[in-house]
Amino acid sequence: MPLDPQIVQVMESVAALGLPPANTVSPAEARANAKKRPRAPGPEVAKVENRNIPGPDGDVPVRIYTPEGNGPFPILAWYHGGGWVLGDLDSADATARDLCVGGECVVVSVDYRLSPETKFPGPADDCWAATTWAVENAASINGDASRLAVGGDSAGGNLAAAMCLMAADRGGPEIALQLLVYPATDADFKTVSYTENGDGFGLTKVVMEWYWEHYLSNSEDASNPYAAPAQAKSLAGQPPALVITAEYDPLRDEGEAYAKRLSEAGVEATATRYDGVIHGFFNMGAVVDKSREAVDEASTALRKAFARSGTPIAAD
Repeated sequence: MPLDPQIVQVMESVAALGLPPANTVSPAEARANAKKRPRAPGPEVAKVENRNIPGPDGDVPVRIYTPEGNGPFPILAWYHGGGWVLGDLDSADATARDLCVGGECVVVSVDYRLSPETKFPGPADDCWAATTWAVENAASINGDASRLAVGGDSAGGNLAAAMCLMAADRGGPEIALQLLVYPATDADFKTVSYTENGDGFGLTKVVMEWYWEHYLSNSEDASNPYAAPAQAKSLAGQPPALVITAEYDPLRDEGEAYAKRLSEAGVEATATRYDGVIHGFFNMGAVVDKSREAVDEASTALRKAFARSGTPIAAD
């Protein structure tokens, strides 16, 4: 279908900023430019706390969002997008708030180290440290260690899928849902969606190539499932998944292919394509109706997954 008129307005507003493509400047400049993009605030939550938790190479900053109520609450570990090069706790703030309220869960948003200063596997290792910390220290954040989900958008979706593969290889923790929002699952730029949507819709093919070049240490990393989850030989036994994609997104096909592989492996996996929208739409709830629809779908999936996992909660 044609581009959603609300998306067109967003694209025109971004274009008016006159920011250069990320691949034409240094990573530091690209990060500074990304912060110039307007971001609407998310909803109020009961509590927001910044912490530093032990990581593989120094502390990892996290921001913990707690919903209204008594708890203990389910836990969502959330990993922001930005091609492993951009993004931080502030860029993920509104989405984390949305999912905290909608999913009725504690959200642990992870400020993993960025590339190219820290290449793979550093960012993934930080996410693993934060995720296992959240489970092991659930009581300190009013969380329920038996009800855990992981999620992220774009590069964060890549990291969320990687966490599930790591959990399978490392004997836990048990994950109730992987929420993958237009995830980057493979360093393959030959899909139909890259051909159709690789230029002119915000995220471009050349920028994605730039991101992958900064993230991976060498060509062999592209075949490591923790870097490119689509490279996993088997997805049997993986956690249930909700994969959200966008019609005009170069990453559309690899996200949908990953959901298809999960389903073929016997995993409960739902793939929802939102037509007329572009990469990044999930974070545009203030101005794009389909963003709110997608966040609602994600929130509902979280609540349902939490309800069927962990220790049953007695009704009030």
